[in-house]
Parts: sequence; C-alpha cells; structure tokens
Amino acid sequence: MKVSRICLGCWSFGNESDWMIEIDRARPIIERALDLGVNFFDTANTYSKGRSEEIVGEVLEHHRMDVILASKVYNEMGKGPNDRGLSRLHISRQIGESLRRLRTDNLDLYQIHRWDYSTPIEETLSTLNDLIHAGKVNYIGASSMWAWQMAEALWTSERLGYARFESMQNHYNLCYREEEREMIPLCKDQQVSLIPYSPLARGFLTGKYRRGENPEGVRYKSESLLRERFFRPGDFDVSERVVELARNKGVTPAQVALAWHLHKGITAPIIGATKVEHIEEAVASLDVRLTSDEVRYIEEPYQPRAVIGHT
Repeated sequence: MKVSRICLGCWSFGNESDWMIEIDRARPIIERALDLGVNFFDTANTYSKGRSEEIVGEVLEHHRMDVILASKVYNEMGKGPNDRGLSRLHISRQIGESLRRLRTDNLDLYQIHRWDYSTPIEETLSTLNDLIHAGKVNYIGASSMWAWQMAEALWTSERLGYARFESMQNHYNLCYREEEREMIPLCKDQQVSLIPYSPLARGFLTGKYRRGENPEGVRYKSESLLRERFFRPGDFDVSERVVELARNKGVTPAQVALAWHLHKGITAPIIGATKVEHIEEAVASLDVRLTSDEVRYIEEPYQPRAVIGHT
C-alpha cells in the first residue's frame, strides 16, 4: 500500500476542546491536502467521540478510491465495562461504528491505539485477522507501546498465521527521542513502517514558544499534555537550534523538524492542522534537505527523559 510522505492527522477535527475545529474549517484543509498530493488520512474513533471520523467521512466520501483511510480502536467510547479495550466484543462493535461514520465499507489501516493489558494479544490479533478476511480492513497497525509488546505481537502473528502489524504510530520528535532505543530499531529490522504522531511536539517545535516568555494560545491553555510534556530547559535548547537552522536555510522551524523525520527514515509523519497553511507548510518540508552536520547540530542538545505516550 503506497502512502504520501505526509499524513494528515485528524485529531484536531471535532469539538472536544477549544482548539479543535469543526467541518466548516476542516473541509478546506482536507481539500487542500488532496490538491497537494496527500492521500493518507489518520483519525480514531475516540477523537471527539467519533466526530472526527464523521468529518473525515463526509469530506472524503467522493474521494474514497483515491485515499488511504486509517483509524484506531482501544480508548473509552462509553461508560460500560465493554466500552473500551481490545477484546473481540469491543473491536467487533467499534469497527462497524467507525465504518458508518467514515461512510465506507472498509478501512485501509486499522490500528490498536494502545496495548490492552486485560486482553490476550492472541484474541486481539485473531479478531483483527477476521476483519481482514471479512473485507472490512486491509491492513492492521499499532500505536505507542513497549518494544517487547510489539515483538510479542509480531511473534504471535507468525506463530498462529495471523496478519501482522504493518505499521507503528509512535510518539517521536526532536524533543522526545526515547523510541530510538528499541522500538525504531525493532520496526526497521522487521520492516514495519513508521508513521509517528506529534512530529512537531504538539506545536512546540514550530518556534512559537520562547524561553522566558509566558506561553499563550488556545491550545496551550486547553491541552494539558502540551504543557506537561514539553517546556523543559532541554526542550528549549533543541527548539532554539531548530529555529536558528531554519533561519539560516530560509525555511520555517516546522519544516526543519519535519525534514529531520524524513532524514531518519520515517515513512510518513502524521501532521495535525487547524489552518490550510499548516498542511501547505508540511508538504513544503519535503523539499528541505538536511546535511549530516545539520542533523547532528539539532540533535546534540537532546537530554534523555522518562518514557511517555504509552498510556
């Protein structure tokens, strides 16, 4: 399955938070992405409790044969004991709901959003394998987890003859590189495609936040993970070098941060957008080339940190 080097992430489409956008503002972003050659769109059932899937489904309904649709399952979709996780019951219910909202008969990529410690991986993979044979899903993938869990899943698929995870959507950017220790080498060895989320560190690497200044903006005020995960002194050390390199190259900090991903062998970083300019800027990053010295320069200040993003 061939995907564009940039994937449009659709978490920002919906109504769950003040910084998210509804269909009137999402439509021109999706349409511009199509114009620019983006064919890969990623969402999840839990984004705004399904509203993101509804927006994507409505806008892309007449482009279905030209695009790759990806969604996810795992997170809570109700208050009942079976309204989350990766059991056969929950997955079987949620695939139908996702297909309905996305206005399609099948998904190109169906991903487990996180690891389910309460369900045997054999049950999860068996269910996903059945969805492929039923024509509801073409490929399956995984998102953030420990490398040993991904290795167990791949081994289980091989042992039982099930379809295996073909992609890993992990947390990876210049301010969070812990995935380089085990997960990324594992995926490259096993030829699993890497499609990381948060490649711009939730906007931190765009250069909009500066050391010593009081952060502003709707997203900073309404999204706790942005405030909690970044804004360390070491994060600003990295960001300032990205800003400096971008200035020297005549491009934006976001384009440098995305060009770094492509330099690292990533299949397609997943870009969130709330403005048309965001997707235009992301696609333009494909023309930015970094030398080995430039890569070393922006990587050098990185400081190891605790693992985040697996829960």
